[in-house]
Amino acid sequence: MSEPATETATEPATEPTVLYEVDGHVATITYHRPAKLNAINGAMRVELNATWQRFLADDDAWVAIVTGSGRAFCVGADLADGDSAGVFPGSFWEMPTINSFESGLEVWKPTIAAVGGYCLGYGLTAVAACDFVIAADDAQFGMPEVRLGVPTVVGAIRLPQRVPMQFALELLLTGDRIDAHRAREIGLAGWVVPRDRLLDEARSLATRLCQGAPLAVRAVNEMAHRGQHLPWADAVRMGETMRRYVHQTEDAREGLAAAREGRDPRWHAR
Repeated sequence: MSEPATETATEPATEPTVLYEVDGHVATITYHRPAKLNAINGAMRVELNATWQRFLADDDAWVAIVTGSGRAFCVGADLADGDSAGVFPGSFWEMPTINSFESGLEVWKPTIAAVGGYCLGYGLTAVAACDFVIAADDAQFGMPEVRLGVPTVVGAIRLPQRVPMQFALELLLTGDRIDAHRAREIGLAGWVVPRDRLLDEARSLATRLCQGAPLAVRAVNEMAHRGQHLPWADAVRMGETMRRYVHQTEDAREGLAAAREGRDPRWHAR
């Protein structure tokens, strides 16, 4: 199966390769190299990592939607640029390996992948890192690395955590692509929607996620993930500690007051 062809147009040198917008506590992070089908080069890697740090530090942003400009979500690494993984200090083993959202940056604010068109390599690894996946009906998912003679490491860790092992290995070991409906069938995508409804559906879900107290939502999200890898007693003890901490926040007091007064709560993420 041939790789998707990129557009021939050149991108303006000064145009950002990642867009960040916040509207009503929902941040939209957009891969923005449409002329290259959002392939990640060195400059885009720097912008992506900085954007995720910005989202983490942004008290007004409670949920993130991750999407792509143009025909694709992201076709993976830009093969013409060897710095797509980033350039970091360190030597050999000392070089950091958890340095991006894809590779394990801890983000407990809910994240929604809104996937249209090609979603390959780095793109699929990022999608597998998101809490929710909404696929357009034209989406295609794949891990082509083995067909290029290289292994995917983080993808090989993430995919079996999202879908049954044999389906994860089918993607990882063959390099084949699957369509949106197959992705929904194996549990990779939660929803399949018409392409022109993709962002509307993502925003609708994001709005629902903003109805809960943001600090409580993050605590529950973290426990849902960490609890899968902890012994039962350790998970419960950690969860109880987090619950007691969150119970002391202003939002927890506001939630109880709103319930007593029969009104909608006004969350402040503190």
